[in-house]
Amino acid sequence: MFNDKSDLLTPGNSAIILIDHQPQMLFGVQSADRQTVINNTVGLAKTAKVFNVPIILTTATASTFSGPLHPQIQEVFPDQKPIDRTTMNSWEDEYFLAAVKKTGRKKLVIAALWTEVCLAFPTLSAIKDGYEVYIVTDASAGTTVEAHNMSIQRMIQAGAIPVTWESVLLEYQRDWARQETYDAVIEIAIQHGGAYGAGIFYAHTMFGGHEGV
Repeated sequence: MFNDKSDLLTPGNSAIILIDHQPQMLFGVQSADRQTVINNTVGLAKTAKVFNVPIILTTATASTFSGPLHPQIQEVFPDQKPIDRTTMNSWEDEYFLAAVKKTGRKKLVIAALWTEVCLAFPTLSAIKDGYEVYIVTDASAGTTVEAHNMSIQRMIQAGAIPVTWESVLLEYQRDWARQETYDAVIEIAIQHGGAYGAGIFYAHTMFGGHEGV
């Protein structure tokens, strides 16, 4: 089977999957600042929307234990109902698997809470089934720093490719001459890109004549 992991991600060859960014899961996060994880995940969700990339939203036992998808993420896709599961491994849920197959994409960009369970399990399963998996390390988090880091290592050893949410955004944009998405990408970077976004805002307002962009 041809291995094209060296190919860059494009809006036409990949799908984005957000798994279990829910209150109960967020409570247990200790490997990263919780608000930063949400900020990064919302940035990734907005990236999917701007580039019209297929996105799968999923929760686990939302009504009985873990709570709904974080509202800031749901607001990006207000009409999309998350796939709710009982399985810890999303790949073992028939509706989730059907949604993945429906995208027709072999490159899966996945972020999840927690890293050691809800990211690791479907990542390993997807790789075994022939998918290329790009794990978004800064939109995922674990119950401890060690749990997060060891799980990332485990997935990399199995063939997963680590990325960050902002690298996905810029990999999709690729060329600043791509005007159809330029303004939206700049806005996402300003809203969610931390120091990078602050720098863009400063440059635009002070030197570019685009105050408020």
